[in-house]
Amino acid sequence: MQENKALIAKFYTSFAKGDAESMLSCYHRNLNFHDPAFGNLNAEDAGNMWKMLLARGSHPEITFHNVWADEKKGGANWEAKYEFGPQKRKVHNKIVAKFQFQDGLIIDHDDHFSFWKWSRMALGTPGLLLGWTPIIQNKVRKRVHGLLKDFKEKQ
Repeated sequence: MQENKALIAKFYTSFAKGDAESMLSCYHRNLNFHDPAFGNLNAEDAGNMWKMLLARGSHPEITFHNVWADEKKGGANWEAKYEFGPQKRKVHNKIVAKFQFQDGLIIDHDDHFSFWKWSRMALGTPGLLLGWTPIIQNKVRKRVHGLLKDFKEKQ
């Protein structure tokens, strides 16, 4: 469906412009979000995640392509280029997104990417050597959830 393809395009165009509020207008109030770094998030936490990521000042370069959608589901490939952490390591993450729609909005957003590839770029040697292990994955997830909690408390 053209409306759902346009919704996906609006989401990523808004992301590329740094407009979190416009991104969030694409989400259903009962959204479920998942990715390898943050795990499962509800609509409020997913919204705060995008706001936090955009507020961190890393000015990510966002591109997207291969957008498709029908009445109930859709997807896109998207890429994010940004600097990560105090060392400002260059990250070029390639993500495959899958969506489900309800009431003309995204109700399920599932991002897939190789955590190990991401961790090699973002974390350097520890990511290269251990990024594929639950040890590093759980450490990153704990860290990002702590950052998200701090961000929510400051809102």
